[in-house]
Amino acid sequence: MTIAKAPLRLGFFTRLLDLAPPAERYRLALEQIRHAERCGFDAAWVAQHHFHADEGGLPSPFVFLAQAAAATGRIRLGTGIVTLPLELPIRVAEDAAVLDLLSGERLELGIGPGGNLSAFRAFGLDSERRAELFDGHRQVLVDALRGGVLDGGDRLYPDRPPLLDRMWQATFTVAGARRAGAAGDGLMLSRTQPRPQGQEGARLDALQNPMIDAYLAALPPGRAPRIMASRTVFVADDGGEAERLVRAGYARHRARLLETKPETAGASLEDLIAGSDIHAGTADQVVQSLAADTALARATELAVQVHSVDPPHPLVLRSIELVASRVAPAFGWRPPAGAVRQVA
Repeated sequence: MTIAKAPLRLGFFTRLLDLAPPAERYRLALEQIRHAERCGFDAAWVAQHHFHADEGGLPSPFVFLAQAAAATGRIRLGTGIVTLPLELPIRVAEDAAVLDLLSGERLELGIGPGGNLSAFRAFGLDSERRAELFDGHRQVLVDALRGGVLDGGDRLYPDRPPLLDRMWQATFTVAGARRAGAAGDGLMLSRTQPRPQGQEGARLDALQNPMIDAYLAALPPGRAPRIMASRTVFVADDGGEAERLVRAGYARHRARLLETKPETAGASLEDLIAGSDIHAGTADQVVQSLAADTALARATELAVQVHSVDPPHPLVLRSIELVASRVAPAFGWRPPAGAVRQVA
C-alpha cells in the first residue's frame, strides 16, 4: 500500500566513511554504487569534504565519479555537494562538462557554500565571505556552462547548457531555499541540520517544510520543482542488530563531534542519537519512521545514506537491497525493469 507521495527517484548517498584506508574506501564506495544500480536506484550521490577524514572521505568528487561512470551504465551520478566557494568556477564547469559527456549525460551537479569553515583558511579565503563567494562563483559557473563570453573573451569548451537543468543547491536556511528556487535549481535538503535557538527540540520536517514553501514560491513559472530529501536510513534484517550498530556508529561519531563541536561534550549517547534524525531498524520500522516525515512526502527524490551509523560494508549492501525491495516501494517508488531484488 502506498502511504505517502511517491518520490520520483531513489538515490544512494555516500560520504565514503567506511572504516578502511582511503583506497579501500573508494573501492567499497564504487561497489556500493554498482550494487545500488543493480537494485534499481535512480541516482548515486557523493559528498565533497576537505581535510577531515572522519567527516568525509572524498576531496575530488569529479575524479571519483568519472571512475563510477566507467563502472556503471544507467545510474545518475551526483555531487552532493561541490563546495563552490573553494573552487575555481570555470574549472568546475570544465570538469562537470567533460564528466557529463563521458558518463552519457548522467551528471547531477549539486553545489553549496560549504560547512567546514576551517577549510577556507587553508585555501587562503575568508569564511565570512562564503555567501558572497558562492553567489559570484555560481554566476561564473552558469555563464560558462551556458557558453557565454568569459572575461578575456573566451568561451568554455565543451560548453554544457543541459547541465543548467541538473543543478542543485544545498542549504540549511529558508533564504537559501528561496535562492535555489529563484535560480530554478533543485533544492537539496540535509539528512539532519542544526536547530536554531528556541527550536532545540523541533522535528526536522518542521524546519524543512518552510524551506520547501519558500523554494516553491520562488520557482520561475513553468519550472518543475526538484526537491531531494537526504535521510539517514539503515535497514537490517534484525532490529536488535540495527540498534547495536546505531549505538556503535554514534559512539564513533561522538568522538568526531568533540573535535569540531566541543559543546556536544555533555550530551549522552542516547541524546546524540535522538537528535540525529535517523531512520534505522527493520524494513517495517523504517517505513513507519519515514512515513511520519512530512517534508519527505513533498520531495521528488529520496536519497538514503548510512552516515553516521556506518555499518560494515556487507550490511551497507544489504541495507541498499532492503531499501529498494521493501522500503521505497511503500512510498510508491518502483525499480526499473531488470533490477535485481537481492544479490548481496
